Amino acid sequence: MAPGIPDWLLERIALGELPPETLDAARERLAREPGGAARLARLDADSRRTLERHPPAAVAAEVARRARVAQVQTALAQRGDSQGWHGLSLSLPVAASLALLFMSAPGELPEPAGMTSPLVVLETGRIKGTPRLRVHRQVAGEPELLADHAPARRGDVLQLSYVSAGSRHGVVVSVDGRGTVTLHHPTTVTGSTELATGEAVSLAHAYELDDAPDFERFLFVTSDAPLEVGAVLEAARVLARQPSDARTRALPLPDTLGQTSFTLEKVR
Repeated sequence: MAPGIPDWLLERIALGELPPETLDAARERLAREPGGAARLARLDADSRRTLERHPPAAVAAEVARRARVAQVQTALAQRGDSQGWHGLSLSLPVAASLALLFMSAPGELPEPAGMTSPLVVLETGRIKGTPRLRVHRQVAGEPELLADHAPARRGDVLQLSYVSAGSRHGVVVSVDGRGTVTLHHPTTVTGSTELATGEAVSLAHAYELDDAPDFERFLFVTSDAPLEVGAVLEAARVLARQPSDARTRALPLPDTLGQTSFTLEKVR
């Protein structure tokens, strides 16, 4: 028996967040799955209940409140004044509650098909400056360090690394020319967003490019406080709906968060 539609794909079907051809094929596959229509109906019902529990006006007010708190916390941290904040752990808003306007996200995402065993990338010395991504491509001999906007092809195997540059937490996602969003760090929506310090740190898996056209853009969101991974993913999905925006624009997230990106130009 063919495997059923995974939860993450069921979510994309419910939201209609797939390219038209892919969405039609996924819906046909779901229709053939025993109990598939019932699964989709349960997901829709759960989404409606979530909307009832979290009215948009209330969610917007909570996001604004968290943004104000985060701004104060950041200002205090910059002054080195932590009095009154001991023992308080706050997640920056990252529009986290906005995800509730769509549905309850699954606890984990399966490892994307493009993930492979990590390449061995050696880094020497401490890398300073602003948070950023580094991308190596597997070639004969040592991995090749790529420049931003370098050409890349289907089948290229990439190793992503990040330089935290003092940021304590981060999320890495990618958006391609087909509008697909992939989570790279952490590997699940419930994983820790904590970053290692010092030298460039390789992610746990290498990534093989598929046949998506035009571009593959990797985005690195950073913060001094834990991040809501699901909210960063949702922001990336919003951006991915407009390919022209996905190439160049920042993720629709609060200005209190740092953002940087690395783009590869897809060629045949």
